Formats: sequence, C-alpha cells, structure tokens
Amino acid sequence: MSETMEFKAELKQLLHLITHSLYSDREIFLRELISNASDAINKAKFDSLEKDHLLQNDKDWRITIRVDKDLNTLTVTDNGVGMNQEEVIQNLGTIAHSGTKAFLERSKEAMASNRPDLIGQFGVGFYSSFMVADKVTVITRQIGSDMADAVSWTSDGQGTYSLEKTTRSRRGTDVILHLKEDARENFLEPYTIQNLVRKFSDFLENPVFLENQVTENDENDETKPVTENGETKPVTENGETKWESKQINSSKAIWLRSKSEVTQDEYTEFYKQVGNDFEPPAKVIHYSGEGIAEFKVLLFIPKQQPYDFEFYNPKFGPKLYVQRVLIQDHCSDLIPPYLRFVKGVVDCPDLPLNVSREILQDNVTIQKIKKDITKEILKSLKDLKASEPEVYQKFFKALGQVLKEGLRIDFEHKEKIMDLMLFESLLGEADKPSDFADYVAKMSLEQKDIFHLGAENRQVALASPVLEAFRKRSINVLFLTDPVDQFILPYMNEYRGRKLVAADQGTIPGLESVSKEAEASFADFLGKWKDWVPGLGGARLSTRLEESPACLVSEDGQSSAHMERLLKRMGRSEGMPVPVRTIELNPKHPFVNAMNTLYKSDPNSPKLVDSANVLADLATIGEGGRIENPLLLVQRVVTMMEAGLKS
Repeated sequence: MSETMEFKAELKQLLHLITHSLYSDREIFLRELISNASDAINKAKFDSLEKDHLLQNDKDWRITIRVDKDLNTLTVTDNGVGMNQEEVIQNLGTIAHSGTKAFLERSKEAMASNRPDLIGQFGVGFYSSFMVADKVTVITRQIGSDMADAVSWTSDGQGTYSLEKTTRSRRGTDVILHLKEDARENFLEPYTIQNLVRKFSDFLENPVFLENQVTENDENDETKPVTENGETKPVTENGETKWESKQINSSKAIWLRSKSEVTQDEYTEFYKQVGNDFEPPAKVIHYSGEGIAEFKVLLFIPKQQPYDFEFYNPKFGPKLYVQRVLIQDHCSDLIPPYLRFVKGVVDCPDLPLNVSREILQDNVTIQKIKKDITKEILKSLKDLKASEPEVYQKFFKALGQVLKEGLRIDFEHKEKIMDLMLFESLLGEADKPSDFADYVAKMSLEQKDIFHLGAENRQVALASPVLEAFRKRSINVLFLTDPVDQFILPYMNEYRGRKLVAADQGTIPGLESVSKEAEASFADFLGKWKDWVPGLGGARLSTRLEESPACLVSEDGQSSAHMERLLKRMGRSEGMPVPVRTIELNPKHPFVNAMNTLYKSDPNSPKLVDSANVLADLATIGEGGRIENPLLLVQRVVTMMEAGLKS
C-alpha cells in the first residue's frame, strides 16, 4: 500500500533555488546521478570486505543508463549498496541530507587502503533531477536484504512524496526520471547521453553502460529506414523491445596511476584529448601533492601555441576532478593567467565543495594547490630550457609573450620567471637567443650592468648607431624585440643585483668619457642646437658613437623611441606627453667637426640650420623612426649636394 508523506523541508522554495541558482547547466543532473551511483557501488565494495556473502556472487559492478523514448524516461541504475525504507526517508525526504557524511565518519576507523572513494550520495545533487523531470521514481533494495524488501519512492518535487513496498531482483537503485517535454529532445538521445558521460564521468573507476532501444537501422545495419512520421522503428522480439548495451566511459584516469606505469604514448594520447593539439607535448608534469589536501596533477606544456589561443578564449585552467568526476572544465583558480597555455587535470579527493559541486568553498586549499602547481610548472619550464633548448626556444617563440605577463603580476616568482626569458643579442648568433644568466656569465669584470635595446626586430637593432661603442668594446646588448617587452620593463629593472640599463637612454656607465678639450671646443656649438632643430631637448657629445655622426637618445626616466612608436601604432599616444629627445654628436666625425668649424667662423650661416636638421632626421631614420616632413629633408639634402658640387 502506498503511503504519502511530506518533506521535512520547504521543498518548493529549495527546489526553485536548486534549479534556478545552484546549477548553471541542466545537464549537470546526469553527473550528479552517476556520481551518486558510483558512491553507492563503492559503499557496497566497502561493506563486503568483511561480509562477502552480502554480494550474493554479484560482483559485476556497473552503472547503467537506459533511454526509453516510448515512456519518455531516463533511468540510472546501479548495483551498489541500496537503501531500506528508513534510509530512503532520511536521505530523500530531507533536502541536503547526505548519507555520505555519516558513512565517512564510520569509515575513518578502517585502514586507509580499504576506504572507498566517495563524492556524495543523495544530497542536493539528487534533486537536480527535477530540473529535467516532472516526476522522479526511485526503486531501491538494500544490500543483504530480500527481494520483497525493496522500496519505491516517487515525487513530483512539489512538497510530498509517496512510499510503497515493491520487489527488485538485485540489490541497488533505479532512479527513473519522467522527463519534462522540453528536456526530451536532448536527454532521450543516446548521442547526447554518451557525450555528457564522456564529459563529466569518463574516468570513473566503475563502468558506465548505455542501454537504448535497438532500431531497424541498428538491426539491419542499413541506411536508416523510417516510418511515416520520420522516426526509426524499435525492433521487437516476442512482443518485447530489444535493447543494446555498451560501455561509454573509458575508466582510464591515467593521472591516478604511478608515473612509472604510464607510457609516453599514453601521455601523448591524453594530451591531444585535453589540449586540442596534434603534436606531442613539450613537457609532461605528473606528480602527487600533499599538505593541506592530497591531490594528483597531470599537466602538459605545449610545444606551440594551442589552437584555442588563435581566438579570444577567456576560459583557462586545468580540468578539476574530484575522484574522477569532472567538477570544472576550466578551473582558473588553480593556475595564474600567465600560465594559461598549460593544459591537463587536477584531481583533489579532499576538496571541499558546496552543494552544487561547482563553487569552491575553501580558498586556503585552492591557493595552496595553486602555489604548488605554479612552482612545479616554472621548475619544469626551467628543466625543459636546460635539457632541450631547441624545444624550449620553439615554445618561447610561440608563448613567451604570455609567460612575460607573470613579471607584472607574480612578484613572488619574479626571479624564476626572469630566468625563463630569452632574447637575441648584439654578440649572439641569429635565432640563437640567450638568457640573463648566460649574459651575466659572459660579462667582463669591469661591466656592472645589463644593457638592452628595444627595436622592431634584430636587423633594425643591429643597424642602430647607439650600439657602435658596445660593438667595438665587445659589450653585449640584449634586443627587446617583442612588443610586450616595453610594457614589462618597469617590472624587469634588475636581475640578481644587476641593473638593466637601456643602451639608448641617458649616459652609459662604463664607456670612455669625452675629453675636456672636446667639451670646451664644442660647448657653444652644442648650445645652439635647440634653436636650430624645433622640439629638440638639447645636444651633447657622445660616448656611444664610433662611426656615425649623430644619434638620438631619451633621457633617464623617459620612454624610449621604440615605446613611442608602439603607443602610436596602438592608438594610445594621444594625450600623452611627448618625450623630448637629445641628439648626441660624434666629436670624431668629419661632418660634425666641419659644422663646428663653420659655426666658429660664421655662427649665423643658414647651412648650419639645414645641416643640423638633416642630421636629426637621419638619426631618426637610423633608429627605425619616421620623420614628420620627408619632403623638407629631400630639399635640404639636394641643396647641400648642389653646394658641395659647386665648391
């Protein structure tokens, strides 16, 4: 006889909260029911350790999902521990009650190796069924009980439920969802169910089977025959619908296995699956973490830019599992954004979750795991750089721009990130970048600072006249040719006690100074340049130049010419103060000496104005910049050439 009972909680309000607030996707219900079924099986395994007879020789552990389009039902079945009537009332009659919590307390006394892995049983997760079903029936038989002791529980989620005795041939539980009309199109399709299982529950240790009706198409293995209404016809045998069953989860959670047990081919296959890549990974990171919580990590560093980097994709982070069940597809709380190219899996059985399994409750635990993972990734990148420099160079060329973001946001690991930087350089070979450590190791005893120069590319940098003195003295200069380099320079001002100094800014320490005689000889001449060249900050004699007559430099604290050009290209220069440039003149160059001699004899000569502006324009072109009036430059050069030919 059926007995109607009321829920102990105000289920209408709570179910509204569950279906509209706690879960972001309706499809989550299937993950919850499968997780519950897996927990029930693990409990049965645990209970049978000392009471094997309870299993009644039924050790074919499995979870079965049956799709019945005739009845519009979706049924999730397990042969786990099951429930008696009292447990049904306790677990299903009270919202947010969890049988798992009580069971875990009892299992603490067991040896660690014998404890089952649980996620949660019949708590709020079970009630997510009402997102897609207007009625739910649970038929369950407790382990060790008789067939006639089974219990049937039915509810429409509107405040009451009914209980009655029934029969069940095996222990375990059936959860039968009578699907709402708007849920049938998706959740009665075997293809959809299979995809959801592979998304959320592919790595459960217990096999998940899908049962669906055999159609004429399946039976005859021919092109789909249809009925008049356009649907396939179920195949019957002796008046009964035929069903087919196949396992749809892989059960191969390789991150839970020992590193020594996993082959490189298995790593590569798994990486291609989670990383959407066609090449093997550059580096595999596989380890177990301990501390506040135990966790398993399997991460991959790609050789090249992942496919999804080509499109704007704000989602990043490894997949987060709790005992093989997917909780988040992209857990950005587990890695910093500058490591977003890393793909893989983190599995934390002790991770505290709230009732929806989607929002992490214990930030202390997550931050601990994040800190540990960040350290391991940076260590692995350092190992890759040392052991396989060519592979690392390929990686850095594709993803170094992303890695450099860490210098701006992760001060704790700043030095480790700087150790991973690569730059081409004045004394280095093309396409063979070096790092800061290599630069410092090759410095002379007299050199105190690390010099760098921002430029469009290596060729432009090599042509810069500001490098002439460095080249002559074999002082290396790092080339910062990545646009992002200019924006991270303020966070990269020193390396292991060595200052980073721009080769085209201020005065360069360590270079020979200009003689006092030259300073005195050119003093008045230098003072006139601000009058001759509009917008010029001043002029001085250069220690940088060996062959060129002039170059332009920025003063200390001002942005470089390369930074100016980048901001203009990005459309961000408007409204910003224009840096005042200083022209440096080579006192050993014949043209500069000729100008100084002319100034002393005829300080008002128009040739001086033309010559000064031509030198300033040529210096701008020499550093890779653009002049404001190319036509005026041409006219002045032609005038000077004509004068030269006539003399």
